Amino acid sequence: MSKKGTINVQTENIFPLIKKFLYSDHEIFLRELISNAVDATSKLNVLHKAGEISGELNNTQIEVSINKDAKTLTVKDRGIGMTEDEIEKYINQIAFSGAEEFVKKYEGKEGAEQIIGHFGLGFYSAFMVADKVEIRTKSYKENSTAVKWESDGTPEFTIENIDKKDRGTEIVLHIADDSKEFLEESKILELLNKYCKFLPVEIIFGKTSEWVDDPKGEKDKDGNVKKVEIKKPRIINNTQPLWIKQPKDIKDEEYKAFYRELYPMTFDEPLFHIHLNVDYPFNLTGILYFPKLKENIEVQKNKIKLYSNQVFITDSVEQIVPEFLTLLHGVIDSPDIPLNVSRSYLQADANVKKISSYITKKVADKLNSMFKNNRKDFESIWDDLKVFVEYGMLTEDKFYDKAVKFALLKNTEDKYFTIDEYKEHIKATQSDKNDELVVLYANNKEAQHQFITAAKERGYDVVILDSPLTPHYISKLEQKLEKVKFVRVDADTVDNLIKKDVDIPSKLSDDEKEKVKAIFEEIVEKDKFTVQMETMSETDAPVVITQPEFIRRMQEQQRLGGGGMMMGTFPEMYNFVVNVNNPVIGNILRKKGDNKKKYAKQLSDLAMLSQGMLTGEKLTDFIKRSVDLMK
Repeated sequence: MSKKGTINVQTENIFPLIKKFLYSDHEIFLRELISNAVDATSKLNVLHKAGEISGELNNTQIEVSINKDAKTLTVKDRGIGMTEDEIEKYINQIAFSGAEEFVKKYEGKEGAEQIIGHFGLGFYSAFMVADKVEIRTKSYKENSTAVKWESDGTPEFTIENIDKKDRGTEIVLHIADDSKEFLEESKILELLNKYCKFLPVEIIFGKTSEWVDDPKGEKDKDGNVKKVEIKKPRIINNTQPLWIKQPKDIKDEEYKAFYRELYPMTFDEPLFHIHLNVDYPFNLTGILYFPKLKENIEVQKNKIKLYSNQVFITDSVEQIVPEFLTLLHGVIDSPDIPLNVSRSYLQADANVKKISSYITKKVADKLNSMFKNNRKDFESIWDDLKVFVEYGMLTEDKFYDKAVKFALLKNTEDKYFTIDEYKEHIKATQSDKNDELVVLYANNKEAQHQFITAAKERGYDVVILDSPLTPHYISKLEQKLEKVKFVRVDADTVDNLIKKDVDIPSKLSDDEKEKVKAIFEEIVEKDKFTVQMETMSETDAPVVITQPEFIRRMQEQQRLGGGGMMMGTFPEMYNFVVNVNNPVIGNILRKKGDNKKKYAKQLSDLAMLSQGMLTGEKLTDFIKRSVDLMK
């Protein structure tokens, strides 16, 4: 028996609109169809456990297949199947009424990629890539008649009885000419690995080769048993991903192995992990890994995969978790997050906000407990962890409030301090005349060795702050901490960085200082260097080039994006500091004629060389002049 029908809808052009607006990315159709197949199989298992189905279920795998000659793609399940009445109810009535509601609500509006499942449109996503779709199905119920439903993407459909022995449903897509890529095995394999890698029902697609010992025992010329190739069904998915198990049942090596499964091209081991498992006030499971963070923050992002009941949704999770948590890797799975959502929906969803807050708290609590329980181990991973913590403190005030207790500062002696500990450590020595604590820092221990040494000679301590976020991070700390400022150790002479009520007498008269200043002003680039005469220790360098903290920090913040952008581009400006108490400076005045300028130029170039600023022709001239002076 065969019958035809027309779905009662007012909007005749419903299918073109579905095709256009359902999803921005047409590849999602495969996820939707396989999700439906998983649902049908899961329902079968529930009924079987409840005793409503007797006997063995036997094979419940889902099979995906391509027939290039027929231009078809088939998704076949062995789930509960449907009767003719159920097709009428679930395919013709509910789905189409949902489709019409969808069209009325979103035609001509932004946000048309809203929640498809909300309108019952999952099955109809097939028409985005197919110009004809068949449903071949047989219900699990005894004495059911198998039926075939068919539609070419218009409101007309046909339904007829067919001969089908096994229970379950086959969705046969006759692929449209503009979607032929979905007849390629490589494309389907890519989509299955992307969306279906951890679904709870086994999915078979094609075959894979495996090399095994020859069953006949034949040997090669070296006397070893020959290997023969056998073809086996290719199982796409791991039906028991680690995040659905109880943490108490999982060994550390299993967590590491799962990380390698998630990121096969990543060679670094994660630092540690957090297993999320909560069922109130929302459902959430998952495993978050802390990777070893590199310099480029952007490279680290989009590594958290979001799932809903083991169905992959997205790896752009900025709306699910705070931005700094996107530096983590791993999996979040929550059935409370809809399968397909617009960004505006996610941002407004109450459950999403609760999940975001929960994960932030969980991460902060984990770090705090690690710090408290084994500080030495925590210190050993701090250099790999600090960018993450700094990023969180910069972008989330709630995280800052927790993290300030375990965020560390490391000094040039490789000793670690919390922020409060460090304030206490330098209180006696590094308070300036205004009772402000001055934290001296270096971002390159080798390049700034001269300045670090000068600070240490005065009994000062220097911390290493070398993350890409340092300029923003220290500005944040200055905002939050009372009477504390951070200055890079090469931002000025050390006596100017930490001003004390101590005056060092000058060995040159005011007149002599003016003469020396005039000599140096003749040889430096005036638009780049400001000559300053300073009274320093005799043992300090005769000439030092520094860059003011404010200017350099603004330049660094501009390069990173953020602070200082409203003020325009900051020029390259440096202080050219002449130590009037170094004996070499006094000697310049005793030189005759052009030698005054020659020796001044030599001192200037030495200072430039120490800062890596002497290159090209200037470096060649310096070397030649050095040789001449030695003669």
